[in-house]
Amino acid sequence: MSTRTETPTHGPLAVDGVSSDEGHAALRASVRRLGELLGESLTRHEGADLLDLVEQVRALAREPDDGAKLAELLSGVDDRTAIVLARAFTAYFQLANASEQVHRGLELSRQPAGGLSAAVQRLHEAVTAGDADPREVREVLGRLQLRPVFTAHPTESSRRSVLDLLLRITAIVEASEDPQQRAVDAERGRRRLAELVDLLWQTDELRVERPRPADEARSALHYLRTLSADVLPDLLEDLEVGLAHAGLDLPAGARPLRFGSWVGGDRDGNPNVTPEVTLEVLGLMHEAALDVLSAAVRELRTELAASTQVVGVSAELAASLERDAHLLPEVRADRERLNGEEPYRFKLSYALARLEGTRARLRSGGEHVPGLDYSGPEEFAAELRLLQDSLRANDGDLVAEGSVARLLRTAHAVGFGLATLDVREHAERHHAALAAVYDRLGELVQPYASLDRDSRRRLLSRELAGHRPLIGAAVRSLTGTPAQVMHLFATIRASLDRYGDDAVESYIVSMTQGVDDLLAVVVLAREVGLVDLADGGRGDGAGPGDVARIGFVPLFETVTELEAAEELLEGLLSDPSYRRVVAARGDVQEIMLGYSDSSKDAGIAASRWQIHRAQRALRDVARRHGVVLRLFHGRGGSVGRGGGPTGEAILAQPYGTLDGPIKVTEQGEVISDKYVQPRLARHNLEVALAAALEASTLHRSSRLGDDVLDAWDGTMDVLAAAGQRAYRSLVRDPGLVPFFLAATPVEELGNLNIGSRPSRRPGGTGGLEDLRAIPWVFGWTQSRINVPGWFGVGSGLAAARADGRGEELREMYASWHFFRSFVSNVQMTLAKTDLGIAAHYVEELVPAGQRGAFDVIREEHARTLEQVLWVTGQESLLEGAPVLRRTLELRDAYLAPLHALQVSLLARARAAGEGVDPALRRALLLTINGIAAGMRNTG
Repeated sequence: MSTRTETPTHGPLAVDGVSSDEGHAALRASVRRLGELLGESLTRHEGADLLDLVEQVRALAREPDDGAKLAELLSGVDDRTAIVLARAFTAYFQLANASEQVHRGLELSRQPAGGLSAAVQRLHEAVTAGDADPREVREVLGRLQLRPVFTAHPTESSRRSVLDLLLRITAIVEASEDPQQRAVDAERGRRRLAELVDLLWQTDELRVERPRPADEARSALHYLRTLSADVLPDLLEDLEVGLAHAGLDLPAGARPLRFGSWVGGDRDGNPNVTPEVTLEVLGLMHEAALDVLSAAVRELRTELAASTQVVGVSAELAASLERDAHLLPEVRADRERLNGEEPYRFKLSYALARLEGTRARLRSGGEHVPGLDYSGPEEFAAELRLLQDSLRANDGDLVAEGSVARLLRTAHAVGFGLATLDVREHAERHHAALAAVYDRLGELVQPYASLDRDSRRRLLSRELAGHRPLIGAAVRSLTGTPAQVMHLFATIRASLDRYGDDAVESYIVSMTQGVDDLLAVVVLAREVGLVDLADGGRGDGAGPGDVARIGFVPLFETVTELEAAEELLEGLLSDPSYRRVVAARGDVQEIMLGYSDSSKDAGIAASRWQIHRAQRALRDVARRHGVVLRLFHGRGGSVGRGGGPTGEAILAQPYGTLDGPIKVTEQGEVISDKYVQPRLARHNLEVALAAALEASTLHRSSRLGDDVLDAWDGTMDVLAAAGQRAYRSLVRDPGLVPFFLAATPVEELGNLNIGSRPSRRPGGTGGLEDLRAIPWVFGWTQSRINVPGWFGVGSGLAAARADGRGEELREMYASWHFFRSFVSNVQMTLAKTDLGIAAHYVEELVPAGQRGAFDVIREEHARTLEQVLWVTGQESLLEGAPVLRRTLELRDAYLAPLHALQVSLLARARAAGEGVDPALRRALLLTINGIAAGMRNTG
């Protein structure tokens, strides 16, 4: 069951808090039909005996005993049979997930219009009532921008081939739900469905080898193409039309929805992402964007058949056609016979030729030739506006504001690259490059590497204020890391020169801990011409010649870094030279907030609260310096890594932190779950965009009095501190690492080949601190313990109640969006936690002397369950979401056998040591894949 789409967390068939028993019954019928087809396929391929075994395993897993009978049965199963069992249960979950997506989308389509229209209506009412300043609203609308950023973090366990088959299956399931479907079509659909389920069984779920970054880019582009062509035009039209009806207009050139990507740009800990890979991925992205725009132009050309025999055209358009004929005579010769009296079609034919010329130029890296290709998307947009102006002047207003406007909005949103690529690199690599340079110059009293942070800050600030070339021709003498770092900056400049300023926008610095970490990047960027603070600029304003072709983004990942974020941003913006860089970027400073590592570091309670507090502090610093703050939320799919409904998370931010632009990561299984179905994709983007609109325009000041906020802040301080103590007591216990490695299949993650990035940070000691947040969450999820999503919350809530803040907690849950969202996400994770299943892992896999951590986990789980139920006023989890509860119960009937099989296979594999049979390893990996499908979570 997914919790990541923008349907509220009450479940797949619950919209606006209303559950649908009828919808749940239809879903169960659909799942049952697909399950029967799967059974028939299994019988055809493996025989009736194996189908009987599958049913026997499922039945034993549901018996209320200690699992001894099932364990005995599975212990006698050979490796090949184990493979079939694992595949059978995995295929069931894949089909169940596909059916859920269809019925979620159908249920949403039956609901009254909401989301964006409701947000626009609230904005209109606020302006009309005088509660919102119309001038301020229009100013904010000009910079409104939701940017989902697609990442290649390895959490999608399903292969693209499997996802494609499932997409075809969902299309047939959806068609079968149409009551008007003809009987002959229904019968054909049943045959096709049986065929596709059979193909699903014949398709290997596991990747043969680890994907390359270019493979990950193609996967992301699959979704970006579909979203750009099928979802984005309607959504942007609805926003613009809705605002117009409310008396508000988006400024010309506004980009309220754009896409971003990390694929091919995220270098932190991934040696496979080289500068050459970055260029390759940018090439793929621009090819895809030009495909999308060319297809849209062809469609518009087919539609725009207005003839000069009927209507006129503007003098400007006629003059442009004359110029086009001179520049592109082959197009004129080809189209004049067909479209000689259809000037709009003629113009679009020239536009298509220029798009193809642009494609050829970008492929070759050649120079722009005016008239033969476009210098950038703005030149293409200008031609579309020329069409609009001519249509408006000649009784074509409806077309101008309809089809042409739709294409124009798409062009503004996707540009020539579909998405803007972010680059991320570790802070220490930049200092390593600077150390090599300064040590070579020999002008420092002590080696650069031995300078403290403040000394480095003063040195780099002086360097940035000066104008000397620090490296110059000496760049050729650099080797190792310094050479790689400078090669990256040179590649970014080459990319911008070739593809335009939208190609790469943000340079994100991992492990930012001081002002020097950002200044180091700016100094290095200056060396290749990405930054140029020309003479004549001073103070807070950019000089007339100041250039900053990319923005520089600190990433605050741990609780310690989040606590220091305010001081760091103040230091950055107080540096005159850096302030000029920000001014050259339009007075926008981006900050990235890391959810995964802060949660792994201090527990979910301290992580969420410190992120919330950091946002307030960063907001206040930005306001003092006259800077627009663009927050980039690095959220994962699971609750333990910041997951949960994006719309709710946006609305739960502190007031004033969203001032128009916002970026949010989308990764792994989240992408397929949210965007594979057009209806769901539209809904998810709409809810997030509506939340960004509402938070930016209507949540600019506090809705609560200072006394109330101060009291609630105090309660959260108590809760977070106690939660952090409990969590760190667990993770810093020397016995936890051996327990974690024994009780979960985390060590097997690397064999799944689900991503190009290694699961551990390079150069570590092999301990918990080296393990990335994704496998940390992944392991606990597989064994149903889910520590990252709830541990410490019970201790925190209990501490707050013991401090006399019990009723305040209930008030917070009823009235504070942040706290309610936090508790709801914890409740969801608790519902997916099953310590009965977990106990089986512990008893069978963990040596008796290493089980102490499980007693601590049990105790905290009981405490958290008790406290969450008390705060929410419920007697049981998901009391207000019966559909979701039934769905989880249905899934558990099929998950239990997979867990039992995984435990059995893990025990066998570990007993075999290095000599694990390939069939056994394959069976084990299939159980991991199946549980991930059943839980709808990996990391």
